[in-house]
Amino acid sequence: MTLIGRIREGLSRTKQQIADRFEELVRAADEPERRSRPIDVETIDALEELLITADVGVAATGRIIAAVRTRAREGRSLRDLVKQEIRDVFAAVDRPVTVEHHPKVTLIVGVNGTGKTTTVGKLANRLKSDGAQPLICAADTFRAAAVEQLAIWANRAGVEMVRAREGADPAAVVFDAISSGKAKGRDPILVDTAGRLHTRVNLMNELEKIRRIAAREVEGAPQEVLLVLDATVGQNGVAQAREFMGVAGVNGIVLTKLDGTAKGGVAVAIAHDLKLPIRYVGVGEAIDDLVPFDADEYVDGLFEEKW
Repeated sequence: MTLIGRIREGLSRTKQQIADRFEELVRAADEPERRSRPIDVETIDALEELLITADVGVAATGRIIAAVRTRAREGRSLRDLVKQEIRDVFAAVDRPVTVEHHPKVTLIVGVNGTGKTTTVGKLANRLKSDGAQPLICAADTFRAAAVEQLAIWANRAGVEMVRAREGADPAAVVFDAISSGKAKGRDPILVDTAGRLHTRVNLMNELEKIRRIAAREVEGAPQEVLLVLDATVGQNGVAQAREFMGVAGVNGIVLTKLDGTAKGGVAVAIAHDLKLPIRYVGVGEAIDDLVPFDADEYVDGLFEEKW
């Protein structure tokens, strides 16, 4: 299946939740005799409820509704208006990662249970299939069996991994991984960090130390800090992200378990509220079920015509 198909497939539960009602709204609003008139209050209220149900979020929903009110007289389809406004939300935060010095160092951060470690393995597999030579760094020495779990994923992906004994200094493991990457020509270095909450001061300090070590060994590193969020927790994930942004220097999101929720609209809330791009989405359990996020395909998949 193409990447386009994977994203659409991952949104299937969300589409089941909103498709019928959205189709009704579009058909009613797009009747020829209503095209030149403002969209009625009942339609606006129903659209607002539908977007909130999909977990698009209050702020992003407000923006979409305001745009629909303003631009409805242009004679455009309600479907087109909603899709374009959501595309604009994603476009506003779509910025590439700048890498001037190699190897590129990517930190993977997040709380436990979001799929962080499996994301590292899947991302390594994705990058390898794209022609890169990634190296995995097992810097989660806090959680029991974390290194063993990551080693299984590294083996599946056919990617080397630098590890240390349980309880070792994570920053030291990162130093070893960068040194190994430089010596062997591995790029990027994918660093699996311990799952943490902002209330765990020691873990947050540890993350800052990892960042300092990476910057000392490679100018500008870590060039990418990916926060892994679980789509099934919806708006709670947005709250989690806020806590990481200041400390971790997050500049991208990986949204996992998109296939397991009817609230796939949370991707819009993340981009709108956090001003962060979504880099990848998880759409299943297999090693190739992490795909690059494509805003156009996401929007088309979420609001595609049923008939």
